[in-house]
Amino acid sequence: MTKGQRIRYLRTPDAVQLAWAEAGSGPVLVKAANWLSHLEYDLESPVWRHWIRFFAEHFRYVRYDERGCGMTDWNVGDLSFERWVEDLEGVIEAAGATEPLALLGISQGAAVCIAYAVRHPERVSHLILYGGYARGWFRRGNPEGEREYNAIVELVRVGWGKDNPAFRQVFTSRFVPGATDEQLGWWNDLCLKTTTAAIAADLLVARAQMDVTDLLGQVGARTLVIHSREDAVVPIAEGRLLAARIPNAQFVELDSGNHVLLEQEPAWGRFQDVVREFMGVGSAPGEHGAFAALSTREREILVLISEGLSNAEIAERLSISDKTVRNHISKVFDKLGVWTRAQAIVFARDHGFSR
Repeated sequence: MTKGQRIRYLRTPDAVQLAWAEAGSGPVLVKAANWLSHLEYDLESPVWRHWIRFFAEHFRYVRYDERGCGMTDWNVGDLSFERWVEDLEGVIEAAGATEPLALLGISQGAAVCIAYAVRHPERVSHLILYGGYARGWFRRGNPEGEREYNAIVELVRVGWGKDNPAFRQVFTSRFVPGATDEQLGWWNDLCLKTTTAAIAADLLVARAQMDVTDLLGQVGARTLVIHSREDAVVPIAEGRLLAARIPNAQFVELDSGNHVLLEQEPAWGRFQDVVREFMGVGSAPGEHGAFAALSTREREILVLISEGLSNAEIAERLSISDKTVRNHISKVFDKLGVWTRAQAIVFARDHGFSR
């Protein structure tokens, strides 16, 4: 799926070469840029690849590297919120979507999506806001939070490029406290591969100054707000603020402490379930409704069970542990209402399961 990713460039009104990519097919879903990305490197990422796989399986999934990082120009000068909204406008125009589309706003990207949806209500059918906020740290009236944030910005300026990753890890571990060593190591490496210390610090400062709270009541698109309960980067109170002020927004609280959901945690499966339900995607035509409850990984597991693979063989094929396979299989059985592998295979065959 993601091997078919297509990367293109557009030129913004202020002459920035902005890289954007698309993968998959179906309804258009555009993700606004969020903290540090790299269109190519993210495909290999143990932190982001499952996100890309999930959305590209169900949508024509469009994303881009924000100004200042990744494959987009780094030294751009203007990192203002207005430019971020213009960049999203440019990507949507370049993608050539003719029907109203869905927007995915993660973290800072939520505010950009909100601003776009208010400016172009006829273009947006759905908003999915995960770990998002309407107001940055400097707009929350929280002096203690501001002091901590300023300390992090200074740490980024001083320690970002050091050979010792401990400087970056103080910052990055807040995003994925539940990460494995591999995942945390990847995130630390991402810091160096995507931007400089000065630009990273400037991006943090720009995010802290955002405030779109006055726009929330004007959002007309169907909106789903999802937030991790113990998120240390964006407190859940900010997600509740979005859901309370956006008309008729649906709110889902996840049992996680990660700002970026990791593939091995149950909250990731829950996230997929609520997104599929909200967007009305998941089961192929003719499939039994029970299959819609399966996460992307659980569907993969069911396919491999149907092919006769053992737990060990499935673990090797998917590069996960035997224990993780057993956990996924238990969830598949629970959701399908079966007790054995043989019953799962028969149920899949007799009820239109699409591979």
